[in-house]
Amino acid sequence: MAIVTSAGPRAETAALSRAPDRSRWAAGARTLFGNPVTIVAAVFLLLVVLAAVFAPVIARHDPTFLDPGVRLQGPSAEFPMGTDDRGRDIFSRVIYGGRVSLAIGVGVTLAAAAIGSVLGLLSGYFPRLDTPIMRTLDGLMAFPSILLAIAIMASLGPSATNVFLALTVVYTPTVARLVRSTTLVTRQQPFVESARSIGMTDAGILLRYVYPNGLSPLIVQCTFVVAFAIISEASLSFLGAGVDPETPTWGNMLRDGQRVLQVAWWLALFPGIALVLTVLTLNVLGDALRDALDPRGRGR
Repeated sequence: MAIVTSAGPRAETAALSRAPDRSRWAAGARTLFGNPVTIVAAVFLLLVVLAAVFAPVIARHDPTFLDPGVRLQGPSAEFPMGTDDRGRDIFSRVIYGGRVSLAIGVGVTLAAAAIGSVLGLLSGYFPRLDTPIMRTLDGLMAFPSILLAIAIMASLGPSATNVFLALTVVYTPTVARLVRSTTLVTRQQPFVESARSIGMTDAGILLRYVYPNGLSPLIVQCTFVVAFAIISEASLSFLGAGVDPETPTWGNMLRDGQRVLQVAWWLALFPGIALVLTVLTLNVLGDALRDALDPRGRGR
């Protein structure tokens, strides 16, 4: 009986400590999936990702194959989205263009999140590093993002790798400032002071306590960085400063379509719709994640 009595309070305490976490996750899940618009956006984005992954299976024509005999044909059963001025299938190029745009968007986000997290943690936790790191990042943020990306691309040359590097430089300061702000708040918390008082190293405190407490806003910010990176890649390609002009991307297709817009509207319409809807769904999911991860926003 003594064993049962002593174990009972501990079990009840553990259950009570897990209850808030479960209720918090449940409330976040209800907020995230309770809105039909969010569900539609998630399904559409999933379809875009699947289409990009399985592009060789879905596309019936080579996106780079030139067939002058079918140039500037409108949408039909053979070419659902028509053909361009060189006889290339627009449907295949839109699908393969999604591959490039999503790959660059996700890759830039992961790289910017990794580098920006390190810089933000160092700047926010160590006061001596704050000034040199943040003044350097402020210098980068002083330039408009698209102009900075164009300047970097003008120095490196057009290629997918250089677009990735340029956009990583552009969006790293945004992530770093966010991580720095959460680090400045978290490092003053009592549990961080307790960890420091028992001799835990700075690296252990940063990885175990400081960084995890700033993951929620970082995840939300990353969804918007993906959308911004996709738009920036399309903008660079549209201006001729992005990837190789022969590579099927949404920006390249918009640039090619605007030259013959009056006689072949489908060249710019379908890649434009794909770009707008993809970015829109990412923004919708970002807003939904923000509401789900922020307890203060659930009641609104």
